[in-house]
Amino acid sequence: MATPSHLASQLAVNVLDAHSLLAAFGVLGVGVVLFAETGLLIGFFLPGDSLLFTAGLLCTGKFDSGVHLSLGPLLVAAAVGALAGAQCGFLLGRKAGGALLARSRSAKLREGAQRAEELLERYGHAKAIVLARFIPVVRTVLNPLAGALEVPARTFTLWQVTGGLVWSLGVTLAGYALGSSIPNIDRYLLPVIALIVVVSLLPLAAEVLRSRRAARETR
Repeated sequence: MATPSHLASQLAVNVLDAHSLLAAFGVLGVGVVLFAETGLLIGFFLPGDSLLFTAGLLCTGKFDSGVHLSLGPLLVAAAVGALAGAQCGFLLGRKAGGALLARSRSAKLREGAQRAEELLERYGHAKAIVLARFIPVVRTVLNPLAGALEVPARTFTLWQVTGGLVWSLGVTLAGYALGSSIPNIDRYLLPVIALIVVVSLLPLAAEVLRSRRAARETR
């Protein structure tokens, strides 16, 4: 049975802070947050990248934060949350059409939807679904958008699983690897998290550069 102090810590959790989420909910929180971020439009603001990276760091046991996670269960929770969330978002989009996005008053969500639609038009279903995993907000709205645009379910499932595993496991393992190999990395936690977010955008940047180069060559 949960103690009053433990319940108080859960109620006081800061959903925008990765460490606060992990301290309150542990591995289970990772799965729930990734499901909400990738499957429910209301989860677009959640810290998916920093949560995965920080969770990987905390698996090393080198931090005096009072939080220690096990790598195996963490990887399972991350993968399940990311994959189940994306599939849920797709099904919601398939059933509700574009109504979910049309009703949103969030400028950030509308901007993300526009970028997601551009990805689908420019790169096709497979590349867009994979690349979207590495772009905050876009990874939230692309899934229901793909459902609304009637992307074939088999195509969506194949590529969301591929992208979801690369993103969720890759960012988590990157945190674990850096935490294991770099002494006192907790002193540089914020710059390192910022760096990992930038690195996660490299696949999109590389694809944009490749497309522009190909466009110049065809002129």
